[in-house]
Formats: sequence, structure tokens, C-alpha cells
Amino acid sequence: MAFSSSFLKHIALALCVLMLTACGFRLKQASNLPPDLQSLTLNAADPQSDLYRQLKKQLQHAEVVYSGEVRADRAQLLLLKDKLDRRTLSLFNNGQVAEYELTYSVSYQVTRPGQDPITQYFELYRNYQDDPDSALAKAKELELILSEMRLQASRRIIRELAQL
Repeated sequence: MAFSSSFLKHIALALCVLMLTACGFRLKQASNLPPDLQSLTLNAADPQSDLYRQLKKQLQHAEVVYSGEVRADRAQLLLLKDKLDRRTLSLFNNGQVAEYELTYSVSYQVTRPGQDPITQYFELYRNYQDDPDSALAKAKELELILSEMRLQASRRIIRELAQL
């Protein structure tokens, strides 16, 4: 009995799909938050911060209803602090900084009705190469890196909320 190559390809594909689903693999999707976090109060120590604005966008993307109005029957997410530090990693021969390590630290607090507050803290790291000869381009690159770090931080907050 001869099998066509098309039939064998379909069988191989079906086996791959079966193996992937059997091991628990799932495509990454927007985090599903617990029901009590689908509607929350969102506040920040600095409501003008870029992370606060980015987190609001991510909450909208996750279809979370939020407001700044504190209510006793609603969970509260409070951005406590976000801070960027940089540390020198290497120098050029003339003593100017060649490379930095950027550390973006974020702390926030989640308070659910009738429960103790949960305070979370994490840090994100990136290396940044500086070049004094192209200062304007490097300043733009640093701005882009910071924007990406804020996006990554806001997504991480949403993921951590889904695991609480």
C-alpha cells in the first residue's frame, strides 16, 4: 500500500500539533485577569509618569475597566515608584563612558477588598552603548530603549496581576 507524500505531510503535521497540545504549549495571548481585577481603581504616586500612561493603555488592551475613583468594593492598583538608574560598564581609552547598564525598577501595590495589600517589585536591565561622536542619535536611541522598557514593565504588571 503506497502513501502519497501529501498524505504523509498531513499526518506529520497532525502529529506535531498533537504533541504540542499534549505538552501544554499555548500561543501567548493577552492575560486573563481574575474576575475581581477586571474592574479596578488605578492610581500612581506620579500620575504624569510615562509608565502610568503605558499601563493605562495595556489595561485597555486587556479589557480591564479602570478609574481613578477609590471605592471600597473595588480592587486598587497603585504604582508606587518607577526609577531608572545607570551604571558604567566600560570606558573608551580617553576615559569617556562607552557602555552603560540601565536598570529600570518598578514597585506597585495591589489591594483587594477585605485583603491585605500585596506589594510587588521588579527590575529590568538593558545595556546601552554610548558614542560621544553621535550624541543626538544616541539620545534618540536611549529614548527608544526607555520606551521599550516601560512597555515591557507595563506588560509584566498585567501578567503578574493575572497570577495573583
